[in-house]
Amino acid sequence: MQGKKFVAAHPWAILAAGAGIQLLTGLPAAWGVLQQPVRETYGLGELGATAAFSVLIASYGAGCVIGGFLQDKHGPRCAALWGTALLEAGLWGAAFLPAGAGWAVALAFSVPAGLGTAFLYPAIQSCAQKWYQGRKGFATGVIGAAAGLSGAFLALFIRTLTPLWGLRRVFGALGALSLPVCLAGAALLQDPPRSAPAGPKAGTGPDYPPGRMLRTRQYWLCTAAVCLSTPAVLLFSPIILRLGAQRGLAEGEAVWAVVLGSVGSTAGRLLMPLLSDRLGRRPTDLLLFAASAGLSAGFAFARGWAVVGVYAGLTFCYSALAAVLPAFSTDLFGLPHAGVNYGFLALGQSAGSLLFPLLAGALGLEAGRHWLALGAAAAGFGCIWFLKPTEAKTPKM
Repeated sequence: MQGKKFVAAHPWAILAAGAGIQLLTGLPAAWGVLQQPVRETYGLGELGATAAFSVLIASYGAGCVIGGFLQDKHGPRCAALWGTALLEAGLWGAAFLPAGAGWAVALAFSVPAGLGTAFLYPAIQSCAQKWYQGRKGFATGVIGAAAGLSGAFLALFIRTLTPLWGLRRVFGALGALSLPVCLAGAALLQDPPRSAPAGPKAGTGPDYPPGRMLRTRQYWLCTAAVCLSTPAVLLFSPIILRLGAQRGLAEGEAVWAVVLGSVGSTAGRLLMPLLSDRLGRRPTDLLLFAASAGLSAGFAFARGWAVVGVYAGLTFCYSALAAVLPAFSTDLFGLPHAGVNYGFLALGQSAGSLLFPLLAGALGLEAGRHWLALGAAAAGFGCIWFLKPTEAKTPKM
């Protein structure tokens, strides 16, 4: 009861809890420094390690739907606690997985860790938006910034400690570090009372149950845009260290692509949702897709430190698109079913994370990955261009 009163009097505690959890759970953003240690520790080739990354992202998308149902039915705390349990299972599963057992990485680590982060992220974002209905971009931006910083923190953590301890012990250390933070954060998560103030810009907005949402043109266009946002970064994040080395960066310099990529991700997640509160979600997404297309073209010719700069710009756009999505979702389809509706939209990320790497591999693309990313960004721009509000009461898009 005291906890409920504290959060009701200090709703910033929801943002603090969400940011604390996200800081330690951004494993996908740190995969650029995980790729090689995973290969060496578990005896995987590049294709196998990339597949483990794709399964991690795909599990995240599928888990968003399950976690969304759980959150909407039983509340954000329940979803966050289940997410913590699954994340810990993945981290400790990787810690105890025998060396050379590459065939089991996806099962022991990628699936539970992807599901766990999926249960956590939508629960946090949906809860925060309910407390900050009039400033949804601000709420998602604060939590998204922590998710972006997570990539930099985890990259440095993994890069520093893996040579000393080995990757399996590093996974165990992450499990021990994240458990108390996630449990404490989950304990604070709760939906606001009906009488809670929604802020100066709050409105009633639309109310689409999942079944109704799935029958709308807006859902399919938005999900397609989410899918098409993925290749600009996900085609390159598993191989960014190798790509940097091929284009003139020393090994120690190539690591900065991961670190500054995380800085770009943080900036995108913080700044663009705030801009979308003023500019509208749709114009913001159009701007981001246009920038992503231009940067994808430039990335094909980048050499030396330009690789780091362009990659940071791409992570800015990709992460900003992901950070604007929760607010865009509730603008289109409302808050009452925010968790599960966001989960269905996140299936676009799962589809993109599987489809585009498989397509690039099947076509034998190397330099052609850049043009695939450019084409996808242009198609994503088209999807958002044709996306219209669902109802007259929908907030500014």
